[in-house]
Amino acid sequence: MLSGYEIAHGLIGGIFVGLVYALLSAGFSLTWGVTRVINLAHAAFALIGSYITLTLLELAGVDPLISILFIVPVLFILGLGMHYFMIKPTAKRTKDITSASMVLSFGLYMIVENLLVVIFKSDDRVLHSRYSDLSFHIGPISVAMTSVTSLAIAVVSLGVIYFFLNRTYTGKAVRAVWQDMDGAMLSGINVESVTAITYGLSLASAGVAGLCLVLMYSVTPYIAFSWLIYIFLIAIMGGLGSIVGVTVGGLIVGLIVSLGSVFIPFAYINLVLFVLLIVVLIVKPTGLFRR
Repeated sequence: MLSGYEIAHGLIGGIFVGLVYALLSAGFSLTWGVTRVINLAHAAFALIGSYITLTLLELAGVDPLISILFIVPVLFILGLGMHYFMIKPTAKRTKDITSASMVLSFGLYMIVENLLVVIFKSDDRVLHSRYSDLSFHIGPISVAMTSVTSLAIAVVSLGVIYFFLNRTYTGKAVRAVWQDMDGAMLSGINVESVTAITYGLSLASAGVAGLCLVLMYSVTPYIAFSWLIYIFLIAIMGGLGSIVGVTVGGLIVGLIVSLGSVFIPFAYINLVLFVLLIVVLIVKPTGLFRR
């Protein structure tokens, strides 16, 4: 018989990890929705954010929160580089950028993974910061301060992305390109610049999500593939390009993973997730929050 404590612990854990996965999926959903590019290297770039956090802390004692100031510009520049030097030249040579991008980004994924192995080896790495030994209490439930910090970063980051897309001119231009690229061009929007910004924002948000994940879990260069599975699920379930959609999708996935492991063997969790995805696609093929 399961106790109320176990269920409550699973519920709280699901919310925490779900919102971090939502942030991880936000940029992937944007690039797929805006540019029709499926970036299979997205999770690998998130892992770069994790290793930047670890390296700055170990070599210079930089607080994980301060490392955001390094992660965001570095990953944003990598996003611009990916657009200008990889995706853009490929798009000029093919009519099916979606398929081409999958092949291209898979190759990039393998390059990043192997570089991380060469530089950091394949051992599990755990972040030890001033948050590691602290905890936060919700009633009788003790939650690690690292998880609370990750939750706060994820919520603020998702809020910033939502504000950018809905309250700024550039963000509205991104949404316009996502909804109707030809109409956006006729309206005078510089699609080239908007697309580049989308890639930069996508990888910057991935890097911040990588920071959140290394606060909560150990990492290895090979863990990105398991993250990629959740990214696909959340992006498709929520609806491509929708920040509200990935937030809700992330919460659903997080709660299923966390609560599901309380009721059923963990080996069956992915089965439940993919059955749910099939149901969502049958009922609403565009995702929960896209018309």
